[in-house]
Amino acid sequence: MTSVVFIGDFQGINGFLGTRGSLMLDVVVLAMLAVIPVLAWSVNLAKRGQYALHKKVQVALATVLLLAIVAFEADLRVFTDWRQRAAPSPYYSADQWSAVWLSLIVHLAFAIPTFVLWVLVVVGALRGFPQPPAPSAHSGRHRKLGKLAGIGMFGTAVTGWVFYYLSFVAA
Repeated sequence: MTSVVFIGDFQGINGFLGTRGSLMLDVVVLAMLAVIPVLAWSVNLAKRGQYALHKKVQVALATVLLLAIVAFEADLRVFTDWRQRAAPSPYYSADQWSAVWLSLIVHLAFAIPTFVLWVLVVVGALRGFPQPPAPSAHSGRHRKLGKLAGIGMFGTAVTGWVFYYLSFVAA
């Protein structure tokens, strides 16, 4: 007979990095290791005038990041009780401020504005550049917002890794 697992009893799928992190936490931690160099490579493509390839890489990166964010948020909000997984950490406290909570706030201070900036950069580029992509009146704005989004993505990655370590690695 098949047993039914209620979501309230299900603690999510364990990750593959050998920590207390869930599968999606581990996927996002590793994905951010790839995102930063791909982002840097893509910016370099634009600087070398390879605008069409830059656009393809950025649209692909934005799509992958959006799917990862949706899967990650679904995992944390529906399947995985991250607080229970973080409970063994010496840096976590469920009932008072701790390094884990502080690191989460700092991470979200990067992640949320970066998401908004990323949407503005991608949508603005799709609307503001000609087809095929080439420098235009939108270039200056795109460069400024893109630089902020890149800095935000780097900050999101670093603060996410700190949160992950404090919550799911430290013992």
